[in-house]
Parts: sequence; C-alpha cells; structure tokens
Amino acid sequence: MILVGTAGYSYEDWIGTIYPEGIQRKEMLPFYAKEFSFTEINSSYYRMPNRFMFYHMQAKTPQGFLFVVKAHRSLTHEREGNENQFAEFRAALDPLVEAGKFGCVLAQFPTSFRNRDENRDYLREFRDQIGDLPVVVEFRHRDWINESVFELLEEEQLGFVCVDEPRFKTLVPPEVRATSNIGYVRFHGRNYQKWWRHKETHERYDYLYSEKELEEWVPRIEKLAAKTRTTFVSMNNHYLGQAVVNGRMLRDMLQKTRQDVR
Repeated sequence: MILVGTAGYSYEDWIGTIYPEGIQRKEMLPFYAKEFSFTEINSSYYRMPNRFMFYHMQAKTPQGFLFVVKAHRSLTHEREGNENQFAEFRAALDPLVEAGKFGCVLAQFPTSFRNRDENRDYLREFRDQIGDLPVVVEFRHRDWINESVFELLEEEQLGFVCVDEPRFKTLVPPEVRATSNIGYVRFHGRNYQKWWRHKETHERYDYLYSEKELEEWVPRIEKLAAKTRTTFVSMNNHYLGQAVVNGRMLRDMLQKTRQDVR
C-alpha cells in the first residue's frame, strides 16, 4: 500500500488556497482527512505530546486514517538522560495505537549526527527505548549512506527515510532503500537558493515540483512499495499549500498503474 500525505496540515498560509476562507483551526484536520489518508505531526518535535492531544486528533479523522509522529527533540537532538522522555513519548501515542491510527515514529536526526560508533550505538538504544513501535529514521548527512548502516537498520527494524532535497555535497542523496516493512519518502523541495540562507524556516521549503521531477520518483516509489507492507510518501514543501498540489499530482501518477494508492 502507498499512502500520500503532507508534513503537517495546520498552516495559516493554506487558508484561501487549500482551506476555505474563515475556516477555524479545529476544522482543518477533518477537512484535510477528507482527501488524504495520513499526515505527519511535526509539533511533537518542539513540544512533548500527551495522550489527550492525540485522543482528540484521532477522533476527528475517519477509520483508516494514519498519523506519523515526529520524535521529540529530546530523543533525537539532545540524546542524554532521556529515559523518562522516551516513556512519556511512548505513552502519548497510546490513543493512536488503540484506535488503529498510528503509522510510525519519524526520528529525524540533525546534520551534526554523523556516522560514528557512538551514534550507531544510539540507534540501537533508540530502538530499545521506543519498544516495538514502528520507527523510520531520517539522516541529514550523507555519510550515513553506506551498506553497513543499511544492515544496522535492518537488524534493528528501523525504516530508512528516502529524501528528495537539494543535491549539496553533505546532504543525503535520493537513495531508495527498504530496511523494514515500512517504506518512507519525504519531499523537501529543491530550493537551492534558500536552503542554507533564509530568514524564516518556511523559505527553505518554498518549492513547487514540476510534473517531470515527480515522474522521476514514480518507479522508485513503486520499487520501495514492492518490498514493504506500507510506504508513506510525505510532501514537506508546505509553503502556500504547494505540498497539497504536488501530493495530488504524485498520487494521480501512482494511481495510473496501481490500485493500492491512497
């Protein structure tokens, strides 16, 4: 199964482009869930989530809708003395798990998290601490792209996040690998000019993919889906609703040759 969605859904700049004028924030998720089958929750990186938050969120979505939840920064960026934070994060996910609406944890590590012995050990620790919850890992430095790392991810049943982003020499190239039963692809855009030099974070993701650029990914995504149970495709070029525009385009392309695309 291939699920197409966006990285987040609650954006003020989507009002008037994706959402109707006058929509209230509490109405955004039900509106979004009418068209897409999953979303990423990114606010959980900045603020530790709680079970009440996810209970109310899942109640606004139909059966079959899934949530991918980004790991809190204490689990991916701080990484020390965080046993209690792991326990708190796991407990917060219970309502999603109980409702059958939990997709996986997205563990996005910083660029400074390099392929070193202590960091490979931390990946094993992350798996131990998170328990049996499905997890996908996004690296931000290309030195993680080697066979020994993919073997480690397979051993620990950690999915590898494939990315589309500018081809700077330190960034992760568009490598497609299945290292668990979950496939994952994130489209960050190719805004070379604003990737490193921007005043606001959203400027980095201000990019609209062309049809040709998305077509390049269709066989890659199909290859990934053939080796996994579920493949999530997340559009993170969210500025002004461009993620929705490109999500629709890519979903239509995939549906031309597959029946299991939502």
